[in-house]
Amino acid sequence: MGTLEQKVVLITGTGGGMGRVASLIFAREGAKVVGCDIQVDANEETVELVRGAGGEMTGISPIDLTDPQQAQRLVEDAVAAYGGLDVVYNNAASLRFGSMPDFSVDDWRATVAGELDIPFFVSKFAWPHLARRGGGVIINVASMAGMIAGETPPMVGHTAANAGVIGMTRQLALEGAPHGIRAVAISPGPVLTPASDRDLGDNQAARDAITRKTLLKRFAQPEEIVELAAFLASDRAAYITGANYAVDGGASAW
Repeated sequence: MGTLEQKVVLITGTGGGMGRVASLIFAREGAKVVGCDIQVDANEETVELVRGAGGEMTGISPIDLTDPQQAQRLVEDAVAAYGGLDVVYNNAASLRFGSMPDFSVDDWRATVAGELDIPFFVSKFAWPHLARRGGGVIINVASMAGMIAGETPPMVGHTAANAGVIGMTRQLALEGAPHGIRAVAISPGPVLTPASDRDLGDNQAARDAITRKTLLKRFAQPEEIVELAAFLASDRAAYITGANYAVDGGASAW
């Protein structure tokens, strides 16, 4: 029996990368997964991969989670799919990079919407369903950028938004405790997804610049983040709430 047997898990941003890996790992642990993405074909591909591996998953797309009405509809559809909701894994994000002199107001607003609004909207609308279930878990994927500044690439909006995600997680843990709701943040360092691997190509200088701050001098693999998330979502982590886990190869240690 898996550690998430019969739990209903909503995972955002399941069209690829960490969201796709999360869908496979959570389903492997017995969860009934509801995944969503703005990209229809990519999300359907994830659904087929999960089902092909013997897991259970429902896909909902296209969904733009920066729109609160669409976020609310997603949650209601997720609850309807399997009759309830136990875990929310806020993985989806969109962002822009840039330094202060060059970062426009539009860049700022798009990054705050894509990294802070999304987990707020989904958590807000999921909250009453988790409480009705007698409790549940909210896992917010933040970033080491919410803890330390970053040189490469410049990231003024990214750092601010993810500091907000970490702070919001602590508040959700405080407010959720009386309802049996746990809230935990995970702050990855650089993660090598198929998309980032493709974009970096053979530019070793760029790869080295991104991983230089890590003690391990490498990117994380998505599984190295998601396996922790699966544990935190399980009843084995029942005493963990309000925490932020840096999975950053030691980047925030110095």
